[in-house]
Amino acid sequence: MRDAGVITGVRVSHESASIEEIESASTDDAETVVECLLSRDGVEEAFAIQTCNRAEAYVVTDAVAVGRRALDDFAPDVRDGSVVEMDHEQSLRHLMRVAAGLESLVLGEDQILGQLKRAAESAREAGAVGPVLDDALTKAVHVGERARTETRINEGAVSLGSAAVKLAASEVDVAGATALVVGAGEMGRLAAEALAAADVEEVVVANRTLSNAEHLAELVDSPARAVPLDDVDEAVAEAEVVITATGSPTYVISEPEVAGAGETMLIDIAQPRDVDPAAGEASGVVVRDIDALEAVTDETRALREEAARRVEAMIDDEFDRLLDSYKRKRADEAIGAMYESAERVKEREVQTALSKLESQGTLTPEQRETVASMADALVGQLLSAPTKSLRDAAAEDDWSTIQTAMRLFNPDFEGEMPHFSGDDGESGESSEGRPDGMPADVNPSPDDDIPQRVLESLSDD
Repeated sequence: MRDAGVITGVRVSHESASIEEIESASTDDAETVVECLLSRDGVEEAFAIQTCNRAEAYVVTDAVAVGRRALDDFAPDVRDGSVVEMDHEQSLRHLMRVAAGLESLVLGEDQILGQLKRAAESAREAGAVGPVLDDALTKAVHVGERARTETRINEGAVSLGSAAVKLAASEVDVAGATALVVGAGEMGRLAAEALAAADVEEVVVANRTLSNAEHLAELVDSPARAVPLDDVDEAVAEAEVVITATGSPTYVISEPEVAGAGETMLIDIAQPRDVDPAAGEASGVVVRDIDALEAVTDETRALREEAARRVEAMIDDEFDRLLDSYKRKRADEAIGAMYESAERVKEREVQTALSKLESQGTLTPEQRETVASMADALVGQLLSAPTKSLRDAAAEDDWSTIQTAMRLFNPDFEGEMPHFSGDDGESGESSEGRPDGMPADVNPSPDDDIPQRVLESLSDD
C-alpha cells in the first residue's frame, strides 16, 4: 500500500437517521463490509464500524471520485437525507469525534472507544488498514483516550444500558421490580448493573448461550438468575421491566411472547432491534427503542457541555497535527519521485560519461569518484529549488503543484490530491529526514561549489 491516498467516508447515524434506517444500513457485519469494499476497483484500504446507533464505512483511494463510487451503494434503502458523505478532512475529524464520544447518543460514553478499537483491530487483521487509515485510526484512539483522561467528558457517564433503566424509572416503579435483561454481552452487562443499582428485587438474564447468562448473573450485585433464550416468554410474563440488548439479526421478542404479560415495559437498545414493534399492541405492554432515550440523555449532555468544549479544542489541535503529517507525506512522496527520476537519469549519464572517458584511457578510482560526485552535486543543486517549492506548496494546500510534479516525475501516477484546508503549518523536512529516493549524500544547498572543484580536478588529471 502507498503512503498517500484520499479517505472517503459515509455514515448513517442517530443524528440524522431513525433506528430503522440504521438497521437497514447495518445488514452486514463490519468485517463483511470491509472485505466487500476491499474487492472494489481502486480501493487500497477500508474500515467499517457498526454500533447500536451508527453504521459507517471508509475507503482510501487515489481519487475522490473512486472513493465515492466504492461507497455509492453503502445504504441503498436509506433516504438520501439520512446518509452523510464525508470527504478526507471530514472523515478524519469525524473519527476523532466518534472516539471522544462527541457523536454518541450519550455524550462522552465510554463504550464507543472500545468499539472503535475492536473495529480497527478487525480491519487490520483483514489486511484492510494501510498507512493512511492507520494514521487516522491511531490518532482517533489517541484523542478518545485523551478526552477521557484530561477532561470530565465521561464523569457520571451513563451507558445506553443505564439510560434505559433511567427511562424505565421515569415511567414505572423500578425499585422492588423483577427485571429481565435479554442478552449477556457488554450492553446487557451494563443494563444488568444499572438495574441492580436501581434496587430491583431480581435480575433475570436470558441468553442463547446459557453459560454466558449464568456468568453475568454471578457478576450482578443483586439477586439474579439465568434462563435460556427459549424461555424468554415465561421470563417476560414475570417481569415488570425488560431490557433487550442482543446481537440477533431477527426479533427475539414478538407479540406472542408478550401476550398476557400484563403491565410490562420493554426497552430495546439492540441494533438490529430485538423487539417487534407490533409487541407494543399487546394489552398493558409499552415498547421503547433507542430513539426514546434521547430525552433521558439530554440531562447528561447538559452537564458535560463544558468538557465537550475542551474536547472540541483538543480535536482541533490534534486535527491540525494530523494534517501536517499527511502534508509532509504528500510532499515527500512527490520529492521522492523527483529524486528517483533524477537518479535514473544521473546513473545513465554518468555511465555514458565514464565509458567515453575510459575509451581515452583507464580512469583511476579517484577520477571515477570525482565524476560521480559532480553528478550528485548537480542533482542536488538542480533539485534544491523544486524541493523547497514542493514543501511550500504542501504547506499552502497547493495540491495542483504537487499533482503536476507527481505526473512529471512518476508516469504511473494517476491520483488526486486531497484538499487540506485551513492550515498554516510550516514546511520542512519530515521527522524521518530526507524523503525516500533522495540520495543520502546529496547536498541540495544552492551554494555548493562542488561542480567547479570537480571540473578543476578532472582538468588537473
